[in-house]
Amino acid sequence: MKGTVAPAVVVAALAAVLLAEVGHGALTCVEVDANLLPCAEYVTGKEAAPPALCCQGVKRIRALPAGTAERRFVCECIKSAAARFDGLKSDIARDLPAACGSPLPFPLALDFDCNTIPRA
Repeated sequence: MKGTVAPAVVVAALAAVLLAEVGHGALTCVEVDANLLPCAEYVTGKEAAPPALCCQGVKRIRALPAGTAERRFVCECIKSAAARFDGLKSDIARDLPAACGSPLPFPLALDFDCNTIPRA
């Protein structure tokens, strides 16, 4: 397991960065990533159902972007994060929002063109 970082360390680091960003008003990919990190085991097929923290993150992501530009930005952040997941199951990732009961205004798919998200 050379080169791997314990999930708890990653979550703690992301939480620290998020706390530093709160109040600045700018949405960051770090914030988006932190909301989806609890979904990693599910979207790689290691868990049968999305954990509660994962679904809470999906719901927060759904509430984050207010306008078209923000939605497109979040979409690009999610695609970038998903591309880094080894063993990502694209069908599971695509169905994640529905599994959490929180549909997003765009699909979770690596091949989706985020610029096609309709205006808010």
